[in-house]
Amino acid sequence: MAKIGVLALQGAFIEHEQIFSRLGEEVFEIRQKKDFPADLSAIDGLVIPGGESTVMGKLLRELDLFDGIKTAIEKGLPVFGTCAGLILLAKEIEGEAPHLATMDICVRRNAYGRQIDSFDEKAVIPAFCDKPMELVFIRAPWIERVFGGAQALASLGGHIIAARQDNMLVTSFHPELTADPAVHAYFSRMVREYKNKRK
Repeated sequence: MAKIGVLALQGAFIEHEQIFSRLGEEVFEIRQKKDFPADLSAIDGLVIPGGESTVMGKLLRELDLFDGIKTAIEKGLPVFGTCAGLILLAKEIEGEAPHLATMDICVRRNAYGRQIDSFDEKAVIPAFCDKPMELVFIRAPWIERVFGGAQALASLGGHIIAARQDNMLVTSFHPELTADPAVHAYFSRMVREYKNKRK
């Protein structure tokens, strides 16, 4: 069993917790600095859920979580960012300054439009599953380009919607809002690999 912390400042964090619990992982919420141990002894992975990226970036600083999380990711802690989480991890955001800036991706916020433009799609993403997956997009960003060590895992309509770079996994869609645990299972494998390396 791995210990996965879920950033619980806003957004669909409970849905992430439920899926990882179903997969047999130990899950706990990170709401303040004391929940995120500096030595990483009590955490094997981190989830940054969807929400409002600007607000989440501000809260990370106000709650004194920003530097600790950024350092942990740079040291190799596995992190999974969905939607706003993807934006927070990006080194480049079109039209604004980056936040954690740990991943070699350039993103466009709200690329698919407003809340009213939210939609579902189905697609096969071989990295996660060999069957069609339900993809839920809510005010979603897309990745304009990957560079450096980042690799695209999936595209839709000519735009990158999932990527990985070493210990970092991001999706512009919300896998936590579906019944399919494939993406979370993929991240669980990343976490277990990291955990085994630390033994």
